[in-house]
Amino acid sequence: MVHLGPKAPQHRKGSFFDVPEVLVHELHKLESLLTVSAGTLKKITDHFITELEKGLTKQGGNIPMIPTWVLDFPTGKEKGDYLAIDLGGTNLRVVLVKLGGNHDFDTTQSKYALPEGMRTAKKEVLWDFIAECLKKFVEEEFPEGCTAPLPLGFTFSYPATQHSINNGILQRWTKGFDIEGVEGHDVVPQLQASIEKFGVPINVVALINDTTGTLVASMYTDPEAKMGLIFGTGCNGAYYDVVKDIPKLEGKLESDVSPDSPMAINCEYGAFDNEHLVLPRTKYDIQIDKESPRPGQQSFEKMISGYYLGEVLRLILLELASERQLIFKNQDLTKLNKPFILDTSFPSKIEEDPFENLSDVEELFNSVLQIQTTAPERKIIRRIAELIGERSARLSICGIAAICKKRGYKTAHAAADGSVYNKYPGFKERAAKGLRDIFDWETEEDPIIIVAAEDGSGAGAAIIAALTEKRLREGKSVGVKV
Repeated sequence: MVHLGPKAPQHRKGSFFDVPEVLVHELHKLESLLTVSAGTLKKITDHFITELEKGLTKQGGNIPMIPTWVLDFPTGKEKGDYLAIDLGGTNLRVVLVKLGGNHDFDTTQSKYALPEGMRTAKKEVLWDFIAECLKKFVEEEFPEGCTAPLPLGFTFSYPATQHSINNGILQRWTKGFDIEGVEGHDVVPQLQASIEKFGVPINVVALINDTTGTLVASMYTDPEAKMGLIFGTGCNGAYYDVVKDIPKLEGKLESDVSPDSPMAINCEYGAFDNEHLVLPRTKYDIQIDKESPRPGQQSFEKMISGYYLGEVLRLILLELASERQLIFKNQDLTKLNKPFILDTSFPSKIEEDPFENLSDVEELFNSVLQIQTTAPERKIIRRIAELIGERSARLSICGIAAICKKRGYKTAHAAADGSVYNKYPGFKERAAKGLRDIFDWETEEDPIIIVAAEDGSGAGAAIIAALTEKRLREGKSVGVKV
């Protein structure tokens, strides 16, 4: 049994007596539109379970449900020195993880800025840059040299097809990368070749996704952790299923993999409900999807993740100002008309304003949008921001509830990371309330709670490298038959 989830926040009760009646009426309509009832959450969760299961079949579904080839649970007793790297959009992060063997670890890390032009350089330039950074790091951390090659876990957050834990065929570059000769190829031997060229004592033993790393790192330190979650610019979840319950693996596994073996699954469930069957999409969500680079994809993500919350607010304000002419009268709306000018920090700061007259909101609109706001307008804006934040948090937990119901978890720690989870005001409290609404708990303590995750792309990658190295030592398989 775990502690009671935090109390759900109540929206600011500031009086609306000075707000024009027509604007209050519009606010009530928005409240109806953006409020997600307990009944709706339950309906979404039931459909979510169906979609998770469909993704594990040979036919597949909207949610990819990618087997990660992490075929063991961490015990917390793994020990040793492991390296991890995370290739992001602007930096390469190199981490030395010292696993203590008692559910504990220490990390030392360095960040290396990607040189200008790296995203479109030749492939050898990219891999040589990473190898050179690893060489510098290892020489600093091991000045006396290494007695044996260091195992490395590579967090590669780009779409890749994996037939085993130690390979990954890049499907397509994202995050502004466009390097020839990598798409359609296994990135592990390309990196390993550069590592050997620079004479660095490192073996790349695991290629991972950051959400899977979040799952494994959190389980290493917390035996109650049952899933890893990302609530940030995007959204995703990972959990352990059982091989025999994954039909699409039938006939593909080596004989030493038991049907009862665990298999970590990278859900990639931002694509949930691309068929638009259950999510309560509004006209604002439909417009965001229609104008996005990939309409009809990532439907769930477009309603809950950090990349889109500011845009939902912008579209609502633009409608009230431009179409209805109820706010910002006779003002220049040029900046408000610019898509995605409001990132998620914008509604976050609106909710964080501690002053009764919402003077921080006044300054925010003035500095970012060059719009002067009245006190009544700021009250309405504040309430709209609350509605958007609350809707995001409540919808976000449907994935948690679905995984728990699918796997039969009565108690669990759901380990979460990401900017929305860590920084968005009220997210944790609203999410806890959403779980209570789905499960109808009558206990004094919530059996399933969301907790802060461990570092997935650092510690998680290293722990997965340790699990993989152990399997390889024991002569066990780490992937499918080829």
